[in-house]
Amino acid sequence: MKQFCMSILLGIGVCMSLCAFAQSTDLVNWPAQADPRLIGDLVAQRFVASPHNSFKPPAPPKNITYPEVCAWYGALKYAEVSNDQKLLTQLTQRFMPLFDTEKHLVPRPWHVDFSVFGTVPLEIYLQTKNKKCYTMGMRFANAQWSIPIDSPQVVKDGYQKFLDKGLTWQTRYWIDDMYMITMIQSKAFQVTGDQHYIDRAAHEMVVYLDTIQKENGLFYHAPDAPFFWGRGNGWMAAGMSELLSSLKKDNPNRPKILAAYRKMITSLKKYQRPDGLWGQLIDKPESWVETSGSAMFTYAIIMGIRQGWLDTEEYTPIARKAWIALTGYINKDGDISNVCEGTNRKNDYQYYLDRKQKTGDMHGQAPILWCVYALLKR
Repeated sequence: MKQFCMSILLGIGVCMSLCAFAQSTDLVNWPAQADPRLIGDLVAQRFVASPHNSFKPPAPPKNITYPEVCAWYGALKYAEVSNDQKLLTQLTQRFMPLFDTEKHLVPRPWHVDFSVFGTVPLEIYLQTKNKKCYTMGMRFANAQWSIPIDSPQVVKDGYQKFLDKGLTWQTRYWIDDMYMITMIQSKAFQVTGDQHYIDRAAHEMVVYLDTIQKENGLFYHAPDAPFFWGRGNGWMAAGMSELLSSLKKDNPNRPKILAAYRKMITSLKKYQRPDGLWGQLIDKPESWVETSGSAMFTYAIIMGIRQGWLDTEEYTPIARKAWIALTGYINKDGDISNVCEGTNRKNDYQYYLDRKQKTGDMHGQAPILWCVYALLKR
């Protein structure tokens, strides 16, 4: 009889525990399948085992591309927050051949999508103090504000107009720029303490916000592609989060960036779907669920809660629901599905709906790791 009662009590305890998970509104207690450490281990090790540029069709990679950089960076931040020295060693060892046997894979820093590569060696330097990584990373950060000397004069003249305004010559007014530029400049500030790196990133962000943010806080893919594409907006949300995390409170551009961030997150709250995620086209409920943009939004919201930019009571349930939903798209191998393929701008609604949905694409792997870092950071 006593054993029977104990079984009943244990059963009640399990049910109560499951109910607590279901009803919980915090960012600490998770059902097993959504445990950030479990997800972090799974996705980070998937990255370690992946060949360079594995999201592309089988072909020798020409250079390391930005989705791999973003996933690499996410894995490094997970290693840091989890104090996983083995993972840090694995991620560092993956990088070292780029100084010799794989140096042909190092991109030239002549484009925003290539310049963000410098974020990885700078993060490795922060965690290991490897001077070679510092030198390489700073070369990329400095190159964003230095016109390539081998550029034709007519090209230099076109670039100079941006430098004269305090902007990088790589300025395009494309939404993903505001992750690619702010990441490398923020990281350069973190490793050097030199204020001008973060100041110029903040100035760049304000100019972009003034130029391309819409009244509802969101961003068109491009002026000639008037659609609120999910991942494109994700780059902006994540970029503002990264910049605000490093920006001092007395920076004159900070209030404007923070207001723009909050305006965007308020709009994202409105468009969050009942399942917790967001669509390929944010404001079009008929568009399919897209996980890379959803993960970027989730990361930005978690960061806002952690940093005090957002009301905890209002936004924690939103972040929690999104994170649990995202983990449902991750398979046993650590690959997330429903990731939009690489997408150029096009003034065609159906074009966005018809984009292929990929599994394991690093555009999606990366922000999952960012979310893990944000959830575990205290």
